[in-house]
Amino acid sequence: MAKINVKIYMPSEKKMDEMVDSVILPGIEGDFEVMIDHTPLITKLRPGTLRVYKNEHAEYYALHDGFVTIENNNVLIVSEGCENKKEINIERAEAAKQRAEKRIADTTNSTIDFRRAEIALKKAIARIDTMKT
Repeated sequence: MAKINVKIYMPSEKKMDEMVDSVILPGIEGDFEVMIDHTPLITKLRPGTLRVYKNEHAEYYALHDGFVTIENNNVLIVSEGCENKKEINIERAEAAKQRAEKRIADTTNSTIDFRRAEIALKKAIARIDTMKT
């Protein structure tokens, strides 16, 4: 059976270079699946759960922003961060979510970087959602 080559690059490491059956990506307008002979595409990714399927087995990753190019059964993902479900500490993710929500809710503090707090919240939610899969 034909396979898709999935590569994931982050600033600090190459996370994945594997042949898989399909992959479901968190696109900016919703999740989408890439299968054999997918139409060429370049698009932005949002924080969310990346699902990789090979040999009827699924692996889950928390993906933090990025881009994907798809061409000739090659999927190249460039992301700020990508964590396998096994690497996620749910207690830390919940605590990070609570901290970010608290910062965002504090409209009286002019020293808070709301954009940074929003990014932290999205990453925490991506981790938590990935753990629920």
